[in-house]
Parts: sequence; C-alpha cells; structure tokens
Amino acid sequence: MSHVAPVAFHADPDLADAAEDWLRQLACQYRVSKHTQIAYRHEICVFLVFLTEHQGRLVNFSDLTALEPRDLRAYLARRREEGLGNRSLLRALAAQRNFIRYLEKRKLARTDAYGAIQAPKRQKALPKALSIAAARDLVDADYRDDQTAPAWILARDSAVLALLYGAGLRISEALSLSRQEAPIDGIDRIRITGKGGRQRVLPVIEPVRRAIKNYIEICPYNLQGGPLFVGARGGPLSPRVIQYVVARLRGALGLPDSATPHALRHSFATHLLGRGGDLRTIQELLGHASLSTTQIYTSVDSKRLLEAFHSAHPRAD
Repeated sequence: MSHVAPVAFHADPDLADAAEDWLRQLACQYRVSKHTQIAYRHEICVFLVFLTEHQGRLVNFSDLTALEPRDLRAYLARRREEGLGNRSLLRALAAQRNFIRYLEKRKLARTDAYGAIQAPKRQKALPKALSIAAARDLVDADYRDDQTAPAWILARDSAVLALLYGAGLRISEALSLSRQEAPIDGIDRIRITGKGGRQRVLPVIEPVRRAIKNYIEICPYNLQGGPLFVGARGGPLSPRVIQYVVARLRGALGLPDSATPHALRHSFATHLLGRGGDLRTIQELLGHASLSTTQIYTSVDSKRLLEAFHSAHPRAD
C-alpha cells in the first residue's frame, strides 16, 4: 500500500525541523488522531508560505517572535479570500497557537500577537424545531399505546413531554418540579429555576395541566413531599428515560434524529414566534439571559418560511 509523503515546511531549516518535532510530539505523546495531524500540518504549511510571501524570504524563529496583530489579520483576510469560513479559520488559528506554545516551551520563539486579534465567531447551529404536527404527535399519549407499559407510565411520559412543548422547559427543569409545585387544582403557573440560578414564572396551559393531573391521579406512588415525576420504582425520574421514550417514538412516527426532548423546547419558541409572539416575551419564557440568544429563533422561523415558499410557490424553481 502506497503512502503519500507529507508536505515539507517552507521555512528556515531549524524552524522546519522544529515543526516536524512538534508534529511527532502530537502523535506520540498526545496521541492526536491522524486526521488532526494532517490538518495541523496543512495549516502550518499554509501559514509559513504566507509569511514567506509576506516577508519576502524564508521565515525563522525571530520572525515568529516579531509577529504583530496586523500580520495575523492579513493572514486571516487572505484565507477568507480563498473561501475559508469561520470554522476553518478557527481550526487554523488553533494549529498555530498549539505550534507557538510548543516553541515557547523550548524558548525558541514567543508572541503575544494572537491575544490581540479577535477570533472569528463560531456560527451557531440553528435550533432544530419540529413541525406543529410532529410536536403534537410526540406529546399525544395515543402514540404511546405500549401494551407492556403501565398506564400511569404512559401518562407520566405524556405529562413530561407536554411540559417541554407547552411551557418550553428544559428536561432538567421539568424533572426538578416537586409534587407540591404541580400546576393543578386552580394553579396555572409554575416557578422555575433555570441556568445561572435565574428564576422565571411560567403560565401552564390547560392541556398540560390536564396531562399532569391525569398522571398524578393514576400514579401508584405517594408523591407528596417528593418529586412530581418518578420512575418505575418510585425514585426520581431519570432524563434518560424520557430520551429513550422519544427515541422510540421517532421510529414509530418516522421523525428525524433531531426530534429529541430538547427539540420540543425549540419548537415551543419557534411556534410561538410564528404565531406572532414577541421576542422579549419568548426570552422571558425560555429564561434566556440575553435577547441575542433568543433572536436565533427569528432565523429558524425565516428559514421555515423560505422552505414553505420554495415548496409551494409555482414560480419558486
């Protein structure tokens, strides 16, 4: 089986040798994957070629020590012209920083230039919301007519999923509720302590309250003084149980892998926005510290509208 020879480093011989030693250390001492080794070699090769063109000669340790933020900005601008996105640029900078740290430990070169540039922002993946029909199907107890599971467990699962979609809770928030906090018998809201200890009060709609009340009425365990949702043996319910329930339903309903318990929370926000809900209100309901976190749902809704347009409009092709 033939092997392609690795690309040589275009630099002063001592610097090129140091780069080879660095890669050997990554492979032998840190057990870095072959894929990462190849990627890092490529990024340092490209960087050294750029610096050679930038300086007009082969670069050495002193040139790396003399690096300035404007040199790195010029490098980033060149790579952007070549079509690299933020994720690839972040990987390139990670390779360079790793190499520079290696050189610093050996007192061969050092630079503070990387701390003076702003790294490209990692693009956030859009939350994957379900369609309204898919979200309803996940929550609907009729689709969990499992003859091997007791009726109270089916009711419990429906109640938990109803809270995720009907109130926008994280699964940990839903499972942290105590029996005393159950929104039934005239109680139509819950107080949640979310990330960062931030508290919020959420309204609970009637269908969700009915699902919770039904579960409590047929649950065989005494829930007073303990958690609202319990497992098959009466102990606190594990999030993995609900994740397993949703995984089974994905197959039964023909839903994608993105249909998870957390996708119900995303669906809650996206569907509210699609029905005219304002961002500030949705921010408070979700418990986001920053409005910018909530604004990502505007991209989700816009993407959904564009998809609907392209699939339905007679002249969209």
